[in-house]
Amino acid sequence: MLIACRNGKMCSPFSNLPSHQKLSVIPFGSQDQLNFELDIPDAERKWLPGNPRIMLSDSVKLNAFISKDFDLADLEELSSHLWLMSKPDSGNISPLHRQLVKGRKIIITEDIRLHLVWHYDRIFVKPLPRYMTSHTFLSEYLLLCPSKPTNLLLQHERIRKAALGHLRTYSYLITHESDFDIAQEARLIPREVSWIQLAGFLEGLENIRDSQVAGRFQYGEIRLTRLNFYSKFILRKFYFQRVHNQYGAYFERFYGPLLFTFGMLSLLLNAMQVEMSVEQVYSTTQWLSFWRTCRGFSVMCLFLVVILSLWLALLFLYKFTMEWVYALTQHRNKKYNNIKVDSELA
Repeated sequence: MLIACRNGKMCSPFSNLPSHQKLSVIPFGSQDQLNFELDIPDAERKWLPGNPRIMLSDSVKLNAFISKDFDLADLEELSSHLWLMSKPDSGNISPLHRQLVKGRKIIITEDIRLHLVWHYDRIFVKPLPRYMTSHTFLSEYLLLCPSKPTNLLLQHERIRKAALGHLRTYSYLITHESDFDIAQEARLIPREVSWIQLAGFLEGLENIRDSQVAGRFQYGEIRLTRLNFYSKFILRKFYFQRVHNQYGAYFERFYGPLLFTFGMLSLLLNAMQVEMSVEQVYSTTQWLSFWRTCRGFSVMCLFLVVILSLWLALLFLYKFTMEWVYALTQHRNKKYNNIKVDSELA
């Protein structure tokens, strides 16, 4: 984490390590950075870019803020199971203009756990922090010494991987000038940044590899409904993120299935009642044709209801099975490709 040096300058706890033990993971050069607030003498630096309440001289508060800003928490615990919920492809992210085409509303969130999580007609996006676009800040923070696996280093590595993963997602979210306009309107990026500046910044983010980011960011967009469903079994939690804050909204989701079930049962009971009623006129010769018509129609309704119910059940089972087959296939292919890449590098 960051510590305060005697001259007030931000320092990484690894800054005194020999150069061969350091690994720079800054994906963009100083000429491509979007924020220049820290490109001043050390004594003139006051606060974290974009956060005037976080003073750089207060290393405890600074570390706590950055740790919270990129703390994936239980989502990182879910990362090894995300292949059940999303395509194992970090590029499975639609640009912002495509999000609008899909009818989704872009909702700003500062919770890194909800970044690129979508729920029906909404998708949550975490804005690009100003300090993460500063080469000076990253050069004094995102350093890794893999030879000493202490708790401090492991925590620092988790933050680094989450931060890099978040940065890389913007290379997929903003691919056209129209995406740039949408991002500025939604306040996802600073307003003073031009399209040309941002394009140069994003170009470097495309070179970030999956091995450099957190497990969650090796996947793209994720459905919140699936996260909530699988959290019950994996995290032993009722939900990953609560979406209903009122009783009315909570019970409203049951109305459709209950009304459908009630309608099907009512149709079944009515058809059975018609069948029982027409039996009373069977002995009357002049009503024989009417009896046959009513009986045939009621039996046909019974068969239609049963067939429709079975068709819906089989359709759900088919789609559920195909999703699992697809997920297993993609998961197996990804493991095979990773093994192949590792063997080639070796």
